[in-house]
Amino acid sequence: MVKASQGLRHRTRRLFRKSVRERGAIPRLGQLMIEYKIGDKVHIVPNPAIHEALPHRRYVGKTGTIIGKRGRAYLVEVFLGNKRKIVITVPEHLKPAQTSQIG
Repeated sequence: MVKASQGLRHRTRRLFRKSVRERGAIPRLGQLMIEYKIGDKVHIVPNPAIHEALPHRRYVGKTGTIIGKRGRAYLVEVFLGNKRKIVITVPEHLKPAQTSQIG
């Protein structure tokens, strides 16, 4: 018997899978055009069709703050418990957070 692979995406097959109707072209094409500014809140929503700068599975669904830019990728500050982490990812995996304005 051959030992099962223990690669980075070993247990993420269901997590990083698109539905049948989303396969192929990028569904959120307009979101690639958004220029984020420092201090903007974003949700980390990975697009499995884009393998470049795909965030680790522990950051899926997290909300973070843009703290900088590196090339065309963004530096996103995320808190896991009370630990501060910096995720480097491209805009294909980001979605602007809707903040409610009171007033």
